[in-house]
Amino acid sequence: MFKSAFNKYNYYLKTAPFTTNFFTTGFLFGAGDFLAQHTLPSGHTGHIEASYDYKRTARAVFYGSVIFSPIGSKWMYFLQKKVHWPGKANTYSGLNTLSRVLVDQLLFSPVSLVFYFSTMSILENGFDIDLIKTKLHNSAWSSLVTNWSVWPFVQTINFKYIKVEHRLTVINVIAIFWNAYLSFKNNNG
Repeated sequence: MFKSAFNKYNYYLKTAPFTTNFFTTGFLFGAGDFLAQHTLPSGHTGHIEASYDYKRTARAVFYGSVIFSPIGSKWMYFLQKKVHWPGKANTYSGLNTLSRVLVDQLLFSPVSLVFYFSTMSILENGFDIDLIKTKLHNSAWSSLVTNWSVWPFVQTINFKYIKVEHRLTVINVIAIFWNAYLSFKNNNG
């Protein structure tokens, strides 16, 4: 059964990658927010909230589907095609893996976190520069430091062993927990 589902998912990933990534990423961003709301205490009360915030989950799904999915997918292909150690063109060598992890973590991660917190602030409060600055001040740097304790390891395995068309899926599965963390930081930062 699992193999059949994986084969079907793989088929859709090959025949309709944008749509497949759109739904997968949105669903998993929503799952991360769901997990955060049911397992992590609110920074405001110190307890897990009794009521569920559906709008918060909708914002997470929107961000995952509409914003992160196309950017993340294009980024994976960009890294595979354009980032490699001199003389090691487009191979899965250790030096290419290291190059991709460094570019991913030093360029993409900081930008994507600033973009995430800014976008979520706009979706929550409208375009209020002061609220965006406050959210970035409270959440971005600490999230980036936490990012560096998780994602270099994940991305090393991803870039070394996983085919490029499956990398966003690997990221999305691991990111259920990462998205729960980001959702927690976003709503408590």
